[in-house]
Parts: sequence; C-alpha cells; structure tokens
Amino acid sequence: MRKPKDFLRLDMLAREDANGRLYVDPSTTRFVDLSKVRLLHCGVDTVRQLYRGLIRPDIMCLFDKPGTIVDFAGERWHAGRVGKDSGYQYKLQNADLGFILLVKNFNAKQENIGPHLKVEVSPHAIDSLSPERLQARMDFYAEQILTHVEVNQCAVHIALDLQGWQPPVDLVAHMHCRARAARDISGIKEIQWTLESATYGKGQSYLFGSAGSVQLGIYNKTIQARAADKLDYWEGVWKRRDSFDEGDPDNYDPEQDVWRVELRYHHSVIQQFATGSVDLHTGNAIETNSFAGFAPHLDGLWRYGLGQFKLLARPGYFEPIWTLIRDDARVDLPVDSLLDDTEYKRSYKTSRGFSGKNVELFLGNFVSLLARERVGVKKAFSTLKQWDCWPVIRDHYAAKEMSERDLYKHIKNILEERHVRWGRAV
Repeated sequence: MRKPKDFLRLDMLAREDANGRLYVDPSTTRFVDLSKVRLLHCGVDTVRQLYRGLIRPDIMCLFDKPGTIVDFAGERWHAGRVGKDSGYQYKLQNADLGFILLVKNFNAKQENIGPHLKVEVSPHAIDSLSPERLQARMDFYAEQILTHVEVNQCAVHIALDLQGWQPPVDLVAHMHCRARAARDISGIKEIQWTLESATYGKGQSYLFGSAGSVQLGIYNKTIQARAADKLDYWEGVWKRRDSFDEGDPDNYDPEQDVWRVELRYHHSVIQQFATGSVDLHTGNAIETNSFAGFAPHLDGLWRYGLGQFKLLARPGYFEPIWTLIRDDARVDLPVDSLLDDTEYKRSYKTSRGFSGKNVELFLGNFVSLLARERVGVKKAFSTLKQWDCWPVIRDHYAAKEMSERDLYKHIKNILEERHVRWGRAV
C-alpha cells in the first residue's frame, strides 16, 4: 500500500503555506478549515521506568502489614499488595509526590537478580521535573530498593490536548492501522483492554492497538479529568502562556470540551526503537534504556505513531486534522529535540534458529489441536493473543512482514487444509 498523502496547506488568503490552517483536497478541491482548532498542550503523560537488581532484605519488611503508611527514602508511603496482572506483588505509593514503586516481580525469585522494580510517574511529577532530574529521582528510589541496580528500559505515553475538534462518528471506519479488528462497545464502564480497536462511553473514547505494543487512545479529557477530580490541575496546564498558537493566554476555552490524542509505547517497543533508530550523523543506533536518554526522541515517536495509525479522509489521503497534529505538535520538554537528526525505525527480533523453529513447530501443533477439538479460528486466535508467549509469535511473523491480520489468515488457511486433507478429528 502506498503511503497516504496530505492535503495542500494554505493560509486564509488561499496561498500555499506550510503552517496554514486551510486545507484543500488536490483532487476534489474540497476545503477544510482548521483555523479554530487550538493545540493546548503536548507532553508526556506517563513514564514507567524498569530496573533489574537484587531486592534489599530490609525492603520486604515494609510490606509486613499491607495497607499501612511506612517510611521509605525520607518520605511517607502507602505500602500494599497489587494484583498479579501488574506483574508485581507489592507497591509503595505517594500520590502527592506522584510516584508508584512496584516491587518484586511475580516471575522472578526474590533471592535472585531480576526485573524486580517498576517506577511509575504521574503527570504532575513529570511536569515539575526535567527529564534529567526525574531520572535521577527514579534512580535514587531504585538504589534504595535494589542492589546491583541496572536500568532496564522505559515505557512512555505521549498526549496532545486540543479544542475545536472532536472525533467524527465514523472514526473507527477511517482509522487505518495494522490492527484491523474494530469493535463497538459503547456504554460500558469497564473493559479489559485486549481488543485491537474499541469504542466506549457513547463515542467519548476510542482505543486502537494492543497494550503490549503501540496504542492510540482518543478520548474526552475534560470528562476523564473531572471524573478523576484532576480538572483544576489540567486547566492550569491548558492556560499556560507557553502553550501552542503563539502562547495565546486565551487559547483554552473552559466552556468547550478538551479532546486528547494519546500514543502509548510499551517498553518493548521503546527497546525496538533504541536498537533500530539511527543517528544520521554517526550512523550509530541511539541505544538508550532510560527516560532521560530517550526524551530528545519523543518528537520522533510522536510522528512515527501518527504514521502508523492513519486517519484517512479518503483512500490515499490523510484527514487534515492528522496532518496538523502530526506536523505542528511538539512534545513540551526542556530538551533539544533530535527529530531531524535521527531516522526512526523499529528493530524486530527475527526469532531465527532455535526460537524461530519452536514458533513454527508450535503453530503446527496448535492447528492440529484446534482441528481435533473442533475449535474455530476466531476463538483460537483470540485465545492465542492472550497467551504470555504471544509477543514472541507476533514478532516472529512481523519479521516475515506478516501483520496480525496476515497471521490470522495464515492460521485459517492451514486449519482449513487440515480439515480437508485429514478431517476434523484426526
């Protein structure tokens, strides 16, 4: 498929202008006026920094009485247990500081060196500290919890808040990405996010992609912030003079809802960028595993993500709003962006040799069992994606330039062949 093109950008006098807000379809001459769209804030909404190491013996004493307030690293923290879905057993939380420390990985023994710490940072802590100071704070907490500390990798969410635009009712139909499945689950209050595409809250929120890769979320931030009692904080952010559109202090209209476009990058994807992206001056991979090290590349991730999830006005052309937020939004961080100095690519594990062979063997045995148990391809593929080893299988076939949809068709075809040649229960 050819890369989609952008509408022509014009100024309000219909002269070609790379920064114009008037867009024209070169084929139909249809005009789209985005002059009333206001980009309020583009920043990092979430940071998750992973660490490896050996848990200090005295740390586990903090969790002897879950649900109590304890002293740690010179501050007061709430200590408790967390659900297994988090991957960790315990947490230390200080909402005032804006940090949650997830301790003791479920899949590693306490007495062994392992991925025993994840530091999660809230928006107000990210906002108040430079990437270098934030990294130093996270590293400090890691050293208080672990010995033999090793920075593992980070995960980030990048969010753009804007007014003067809201998603069209047919957003899902016009959003093109590798995750082709689309579900409408309007009106529900909670969902386990394992779908490839979902709509909920009567068109107030949309989610595309899987949690273990890159996700795109589009949702009504005003409603979400009000529900979480964070609207005062976010209104303060949106009213800042250093926001977009020449720093207009009246950029934010409190009578109008704010919509958020958010890209969520799993730590495994950040690692793929770290090994696959290249400095154009040196030819070297950027190779970083910390948030501070990756901060100059967040503009590049923003553009990359909006190229992977394509909101199309019609086949072959981007919706003008997608062009605007892709090209005009810049991540608000006190670092020099390396967007123009880096070629951003993801380096996929090829799963060659031993692991690749096992993936192929597994898939053959998997199909044989499906045929014997008379399981349909839809149910089988859904179950496969919930398995812990799904990322390895997905990456193996991605290296062969097969999308998830291609893999689904592949399983469907070999299952059909199995039925025809050997029967369902043989």
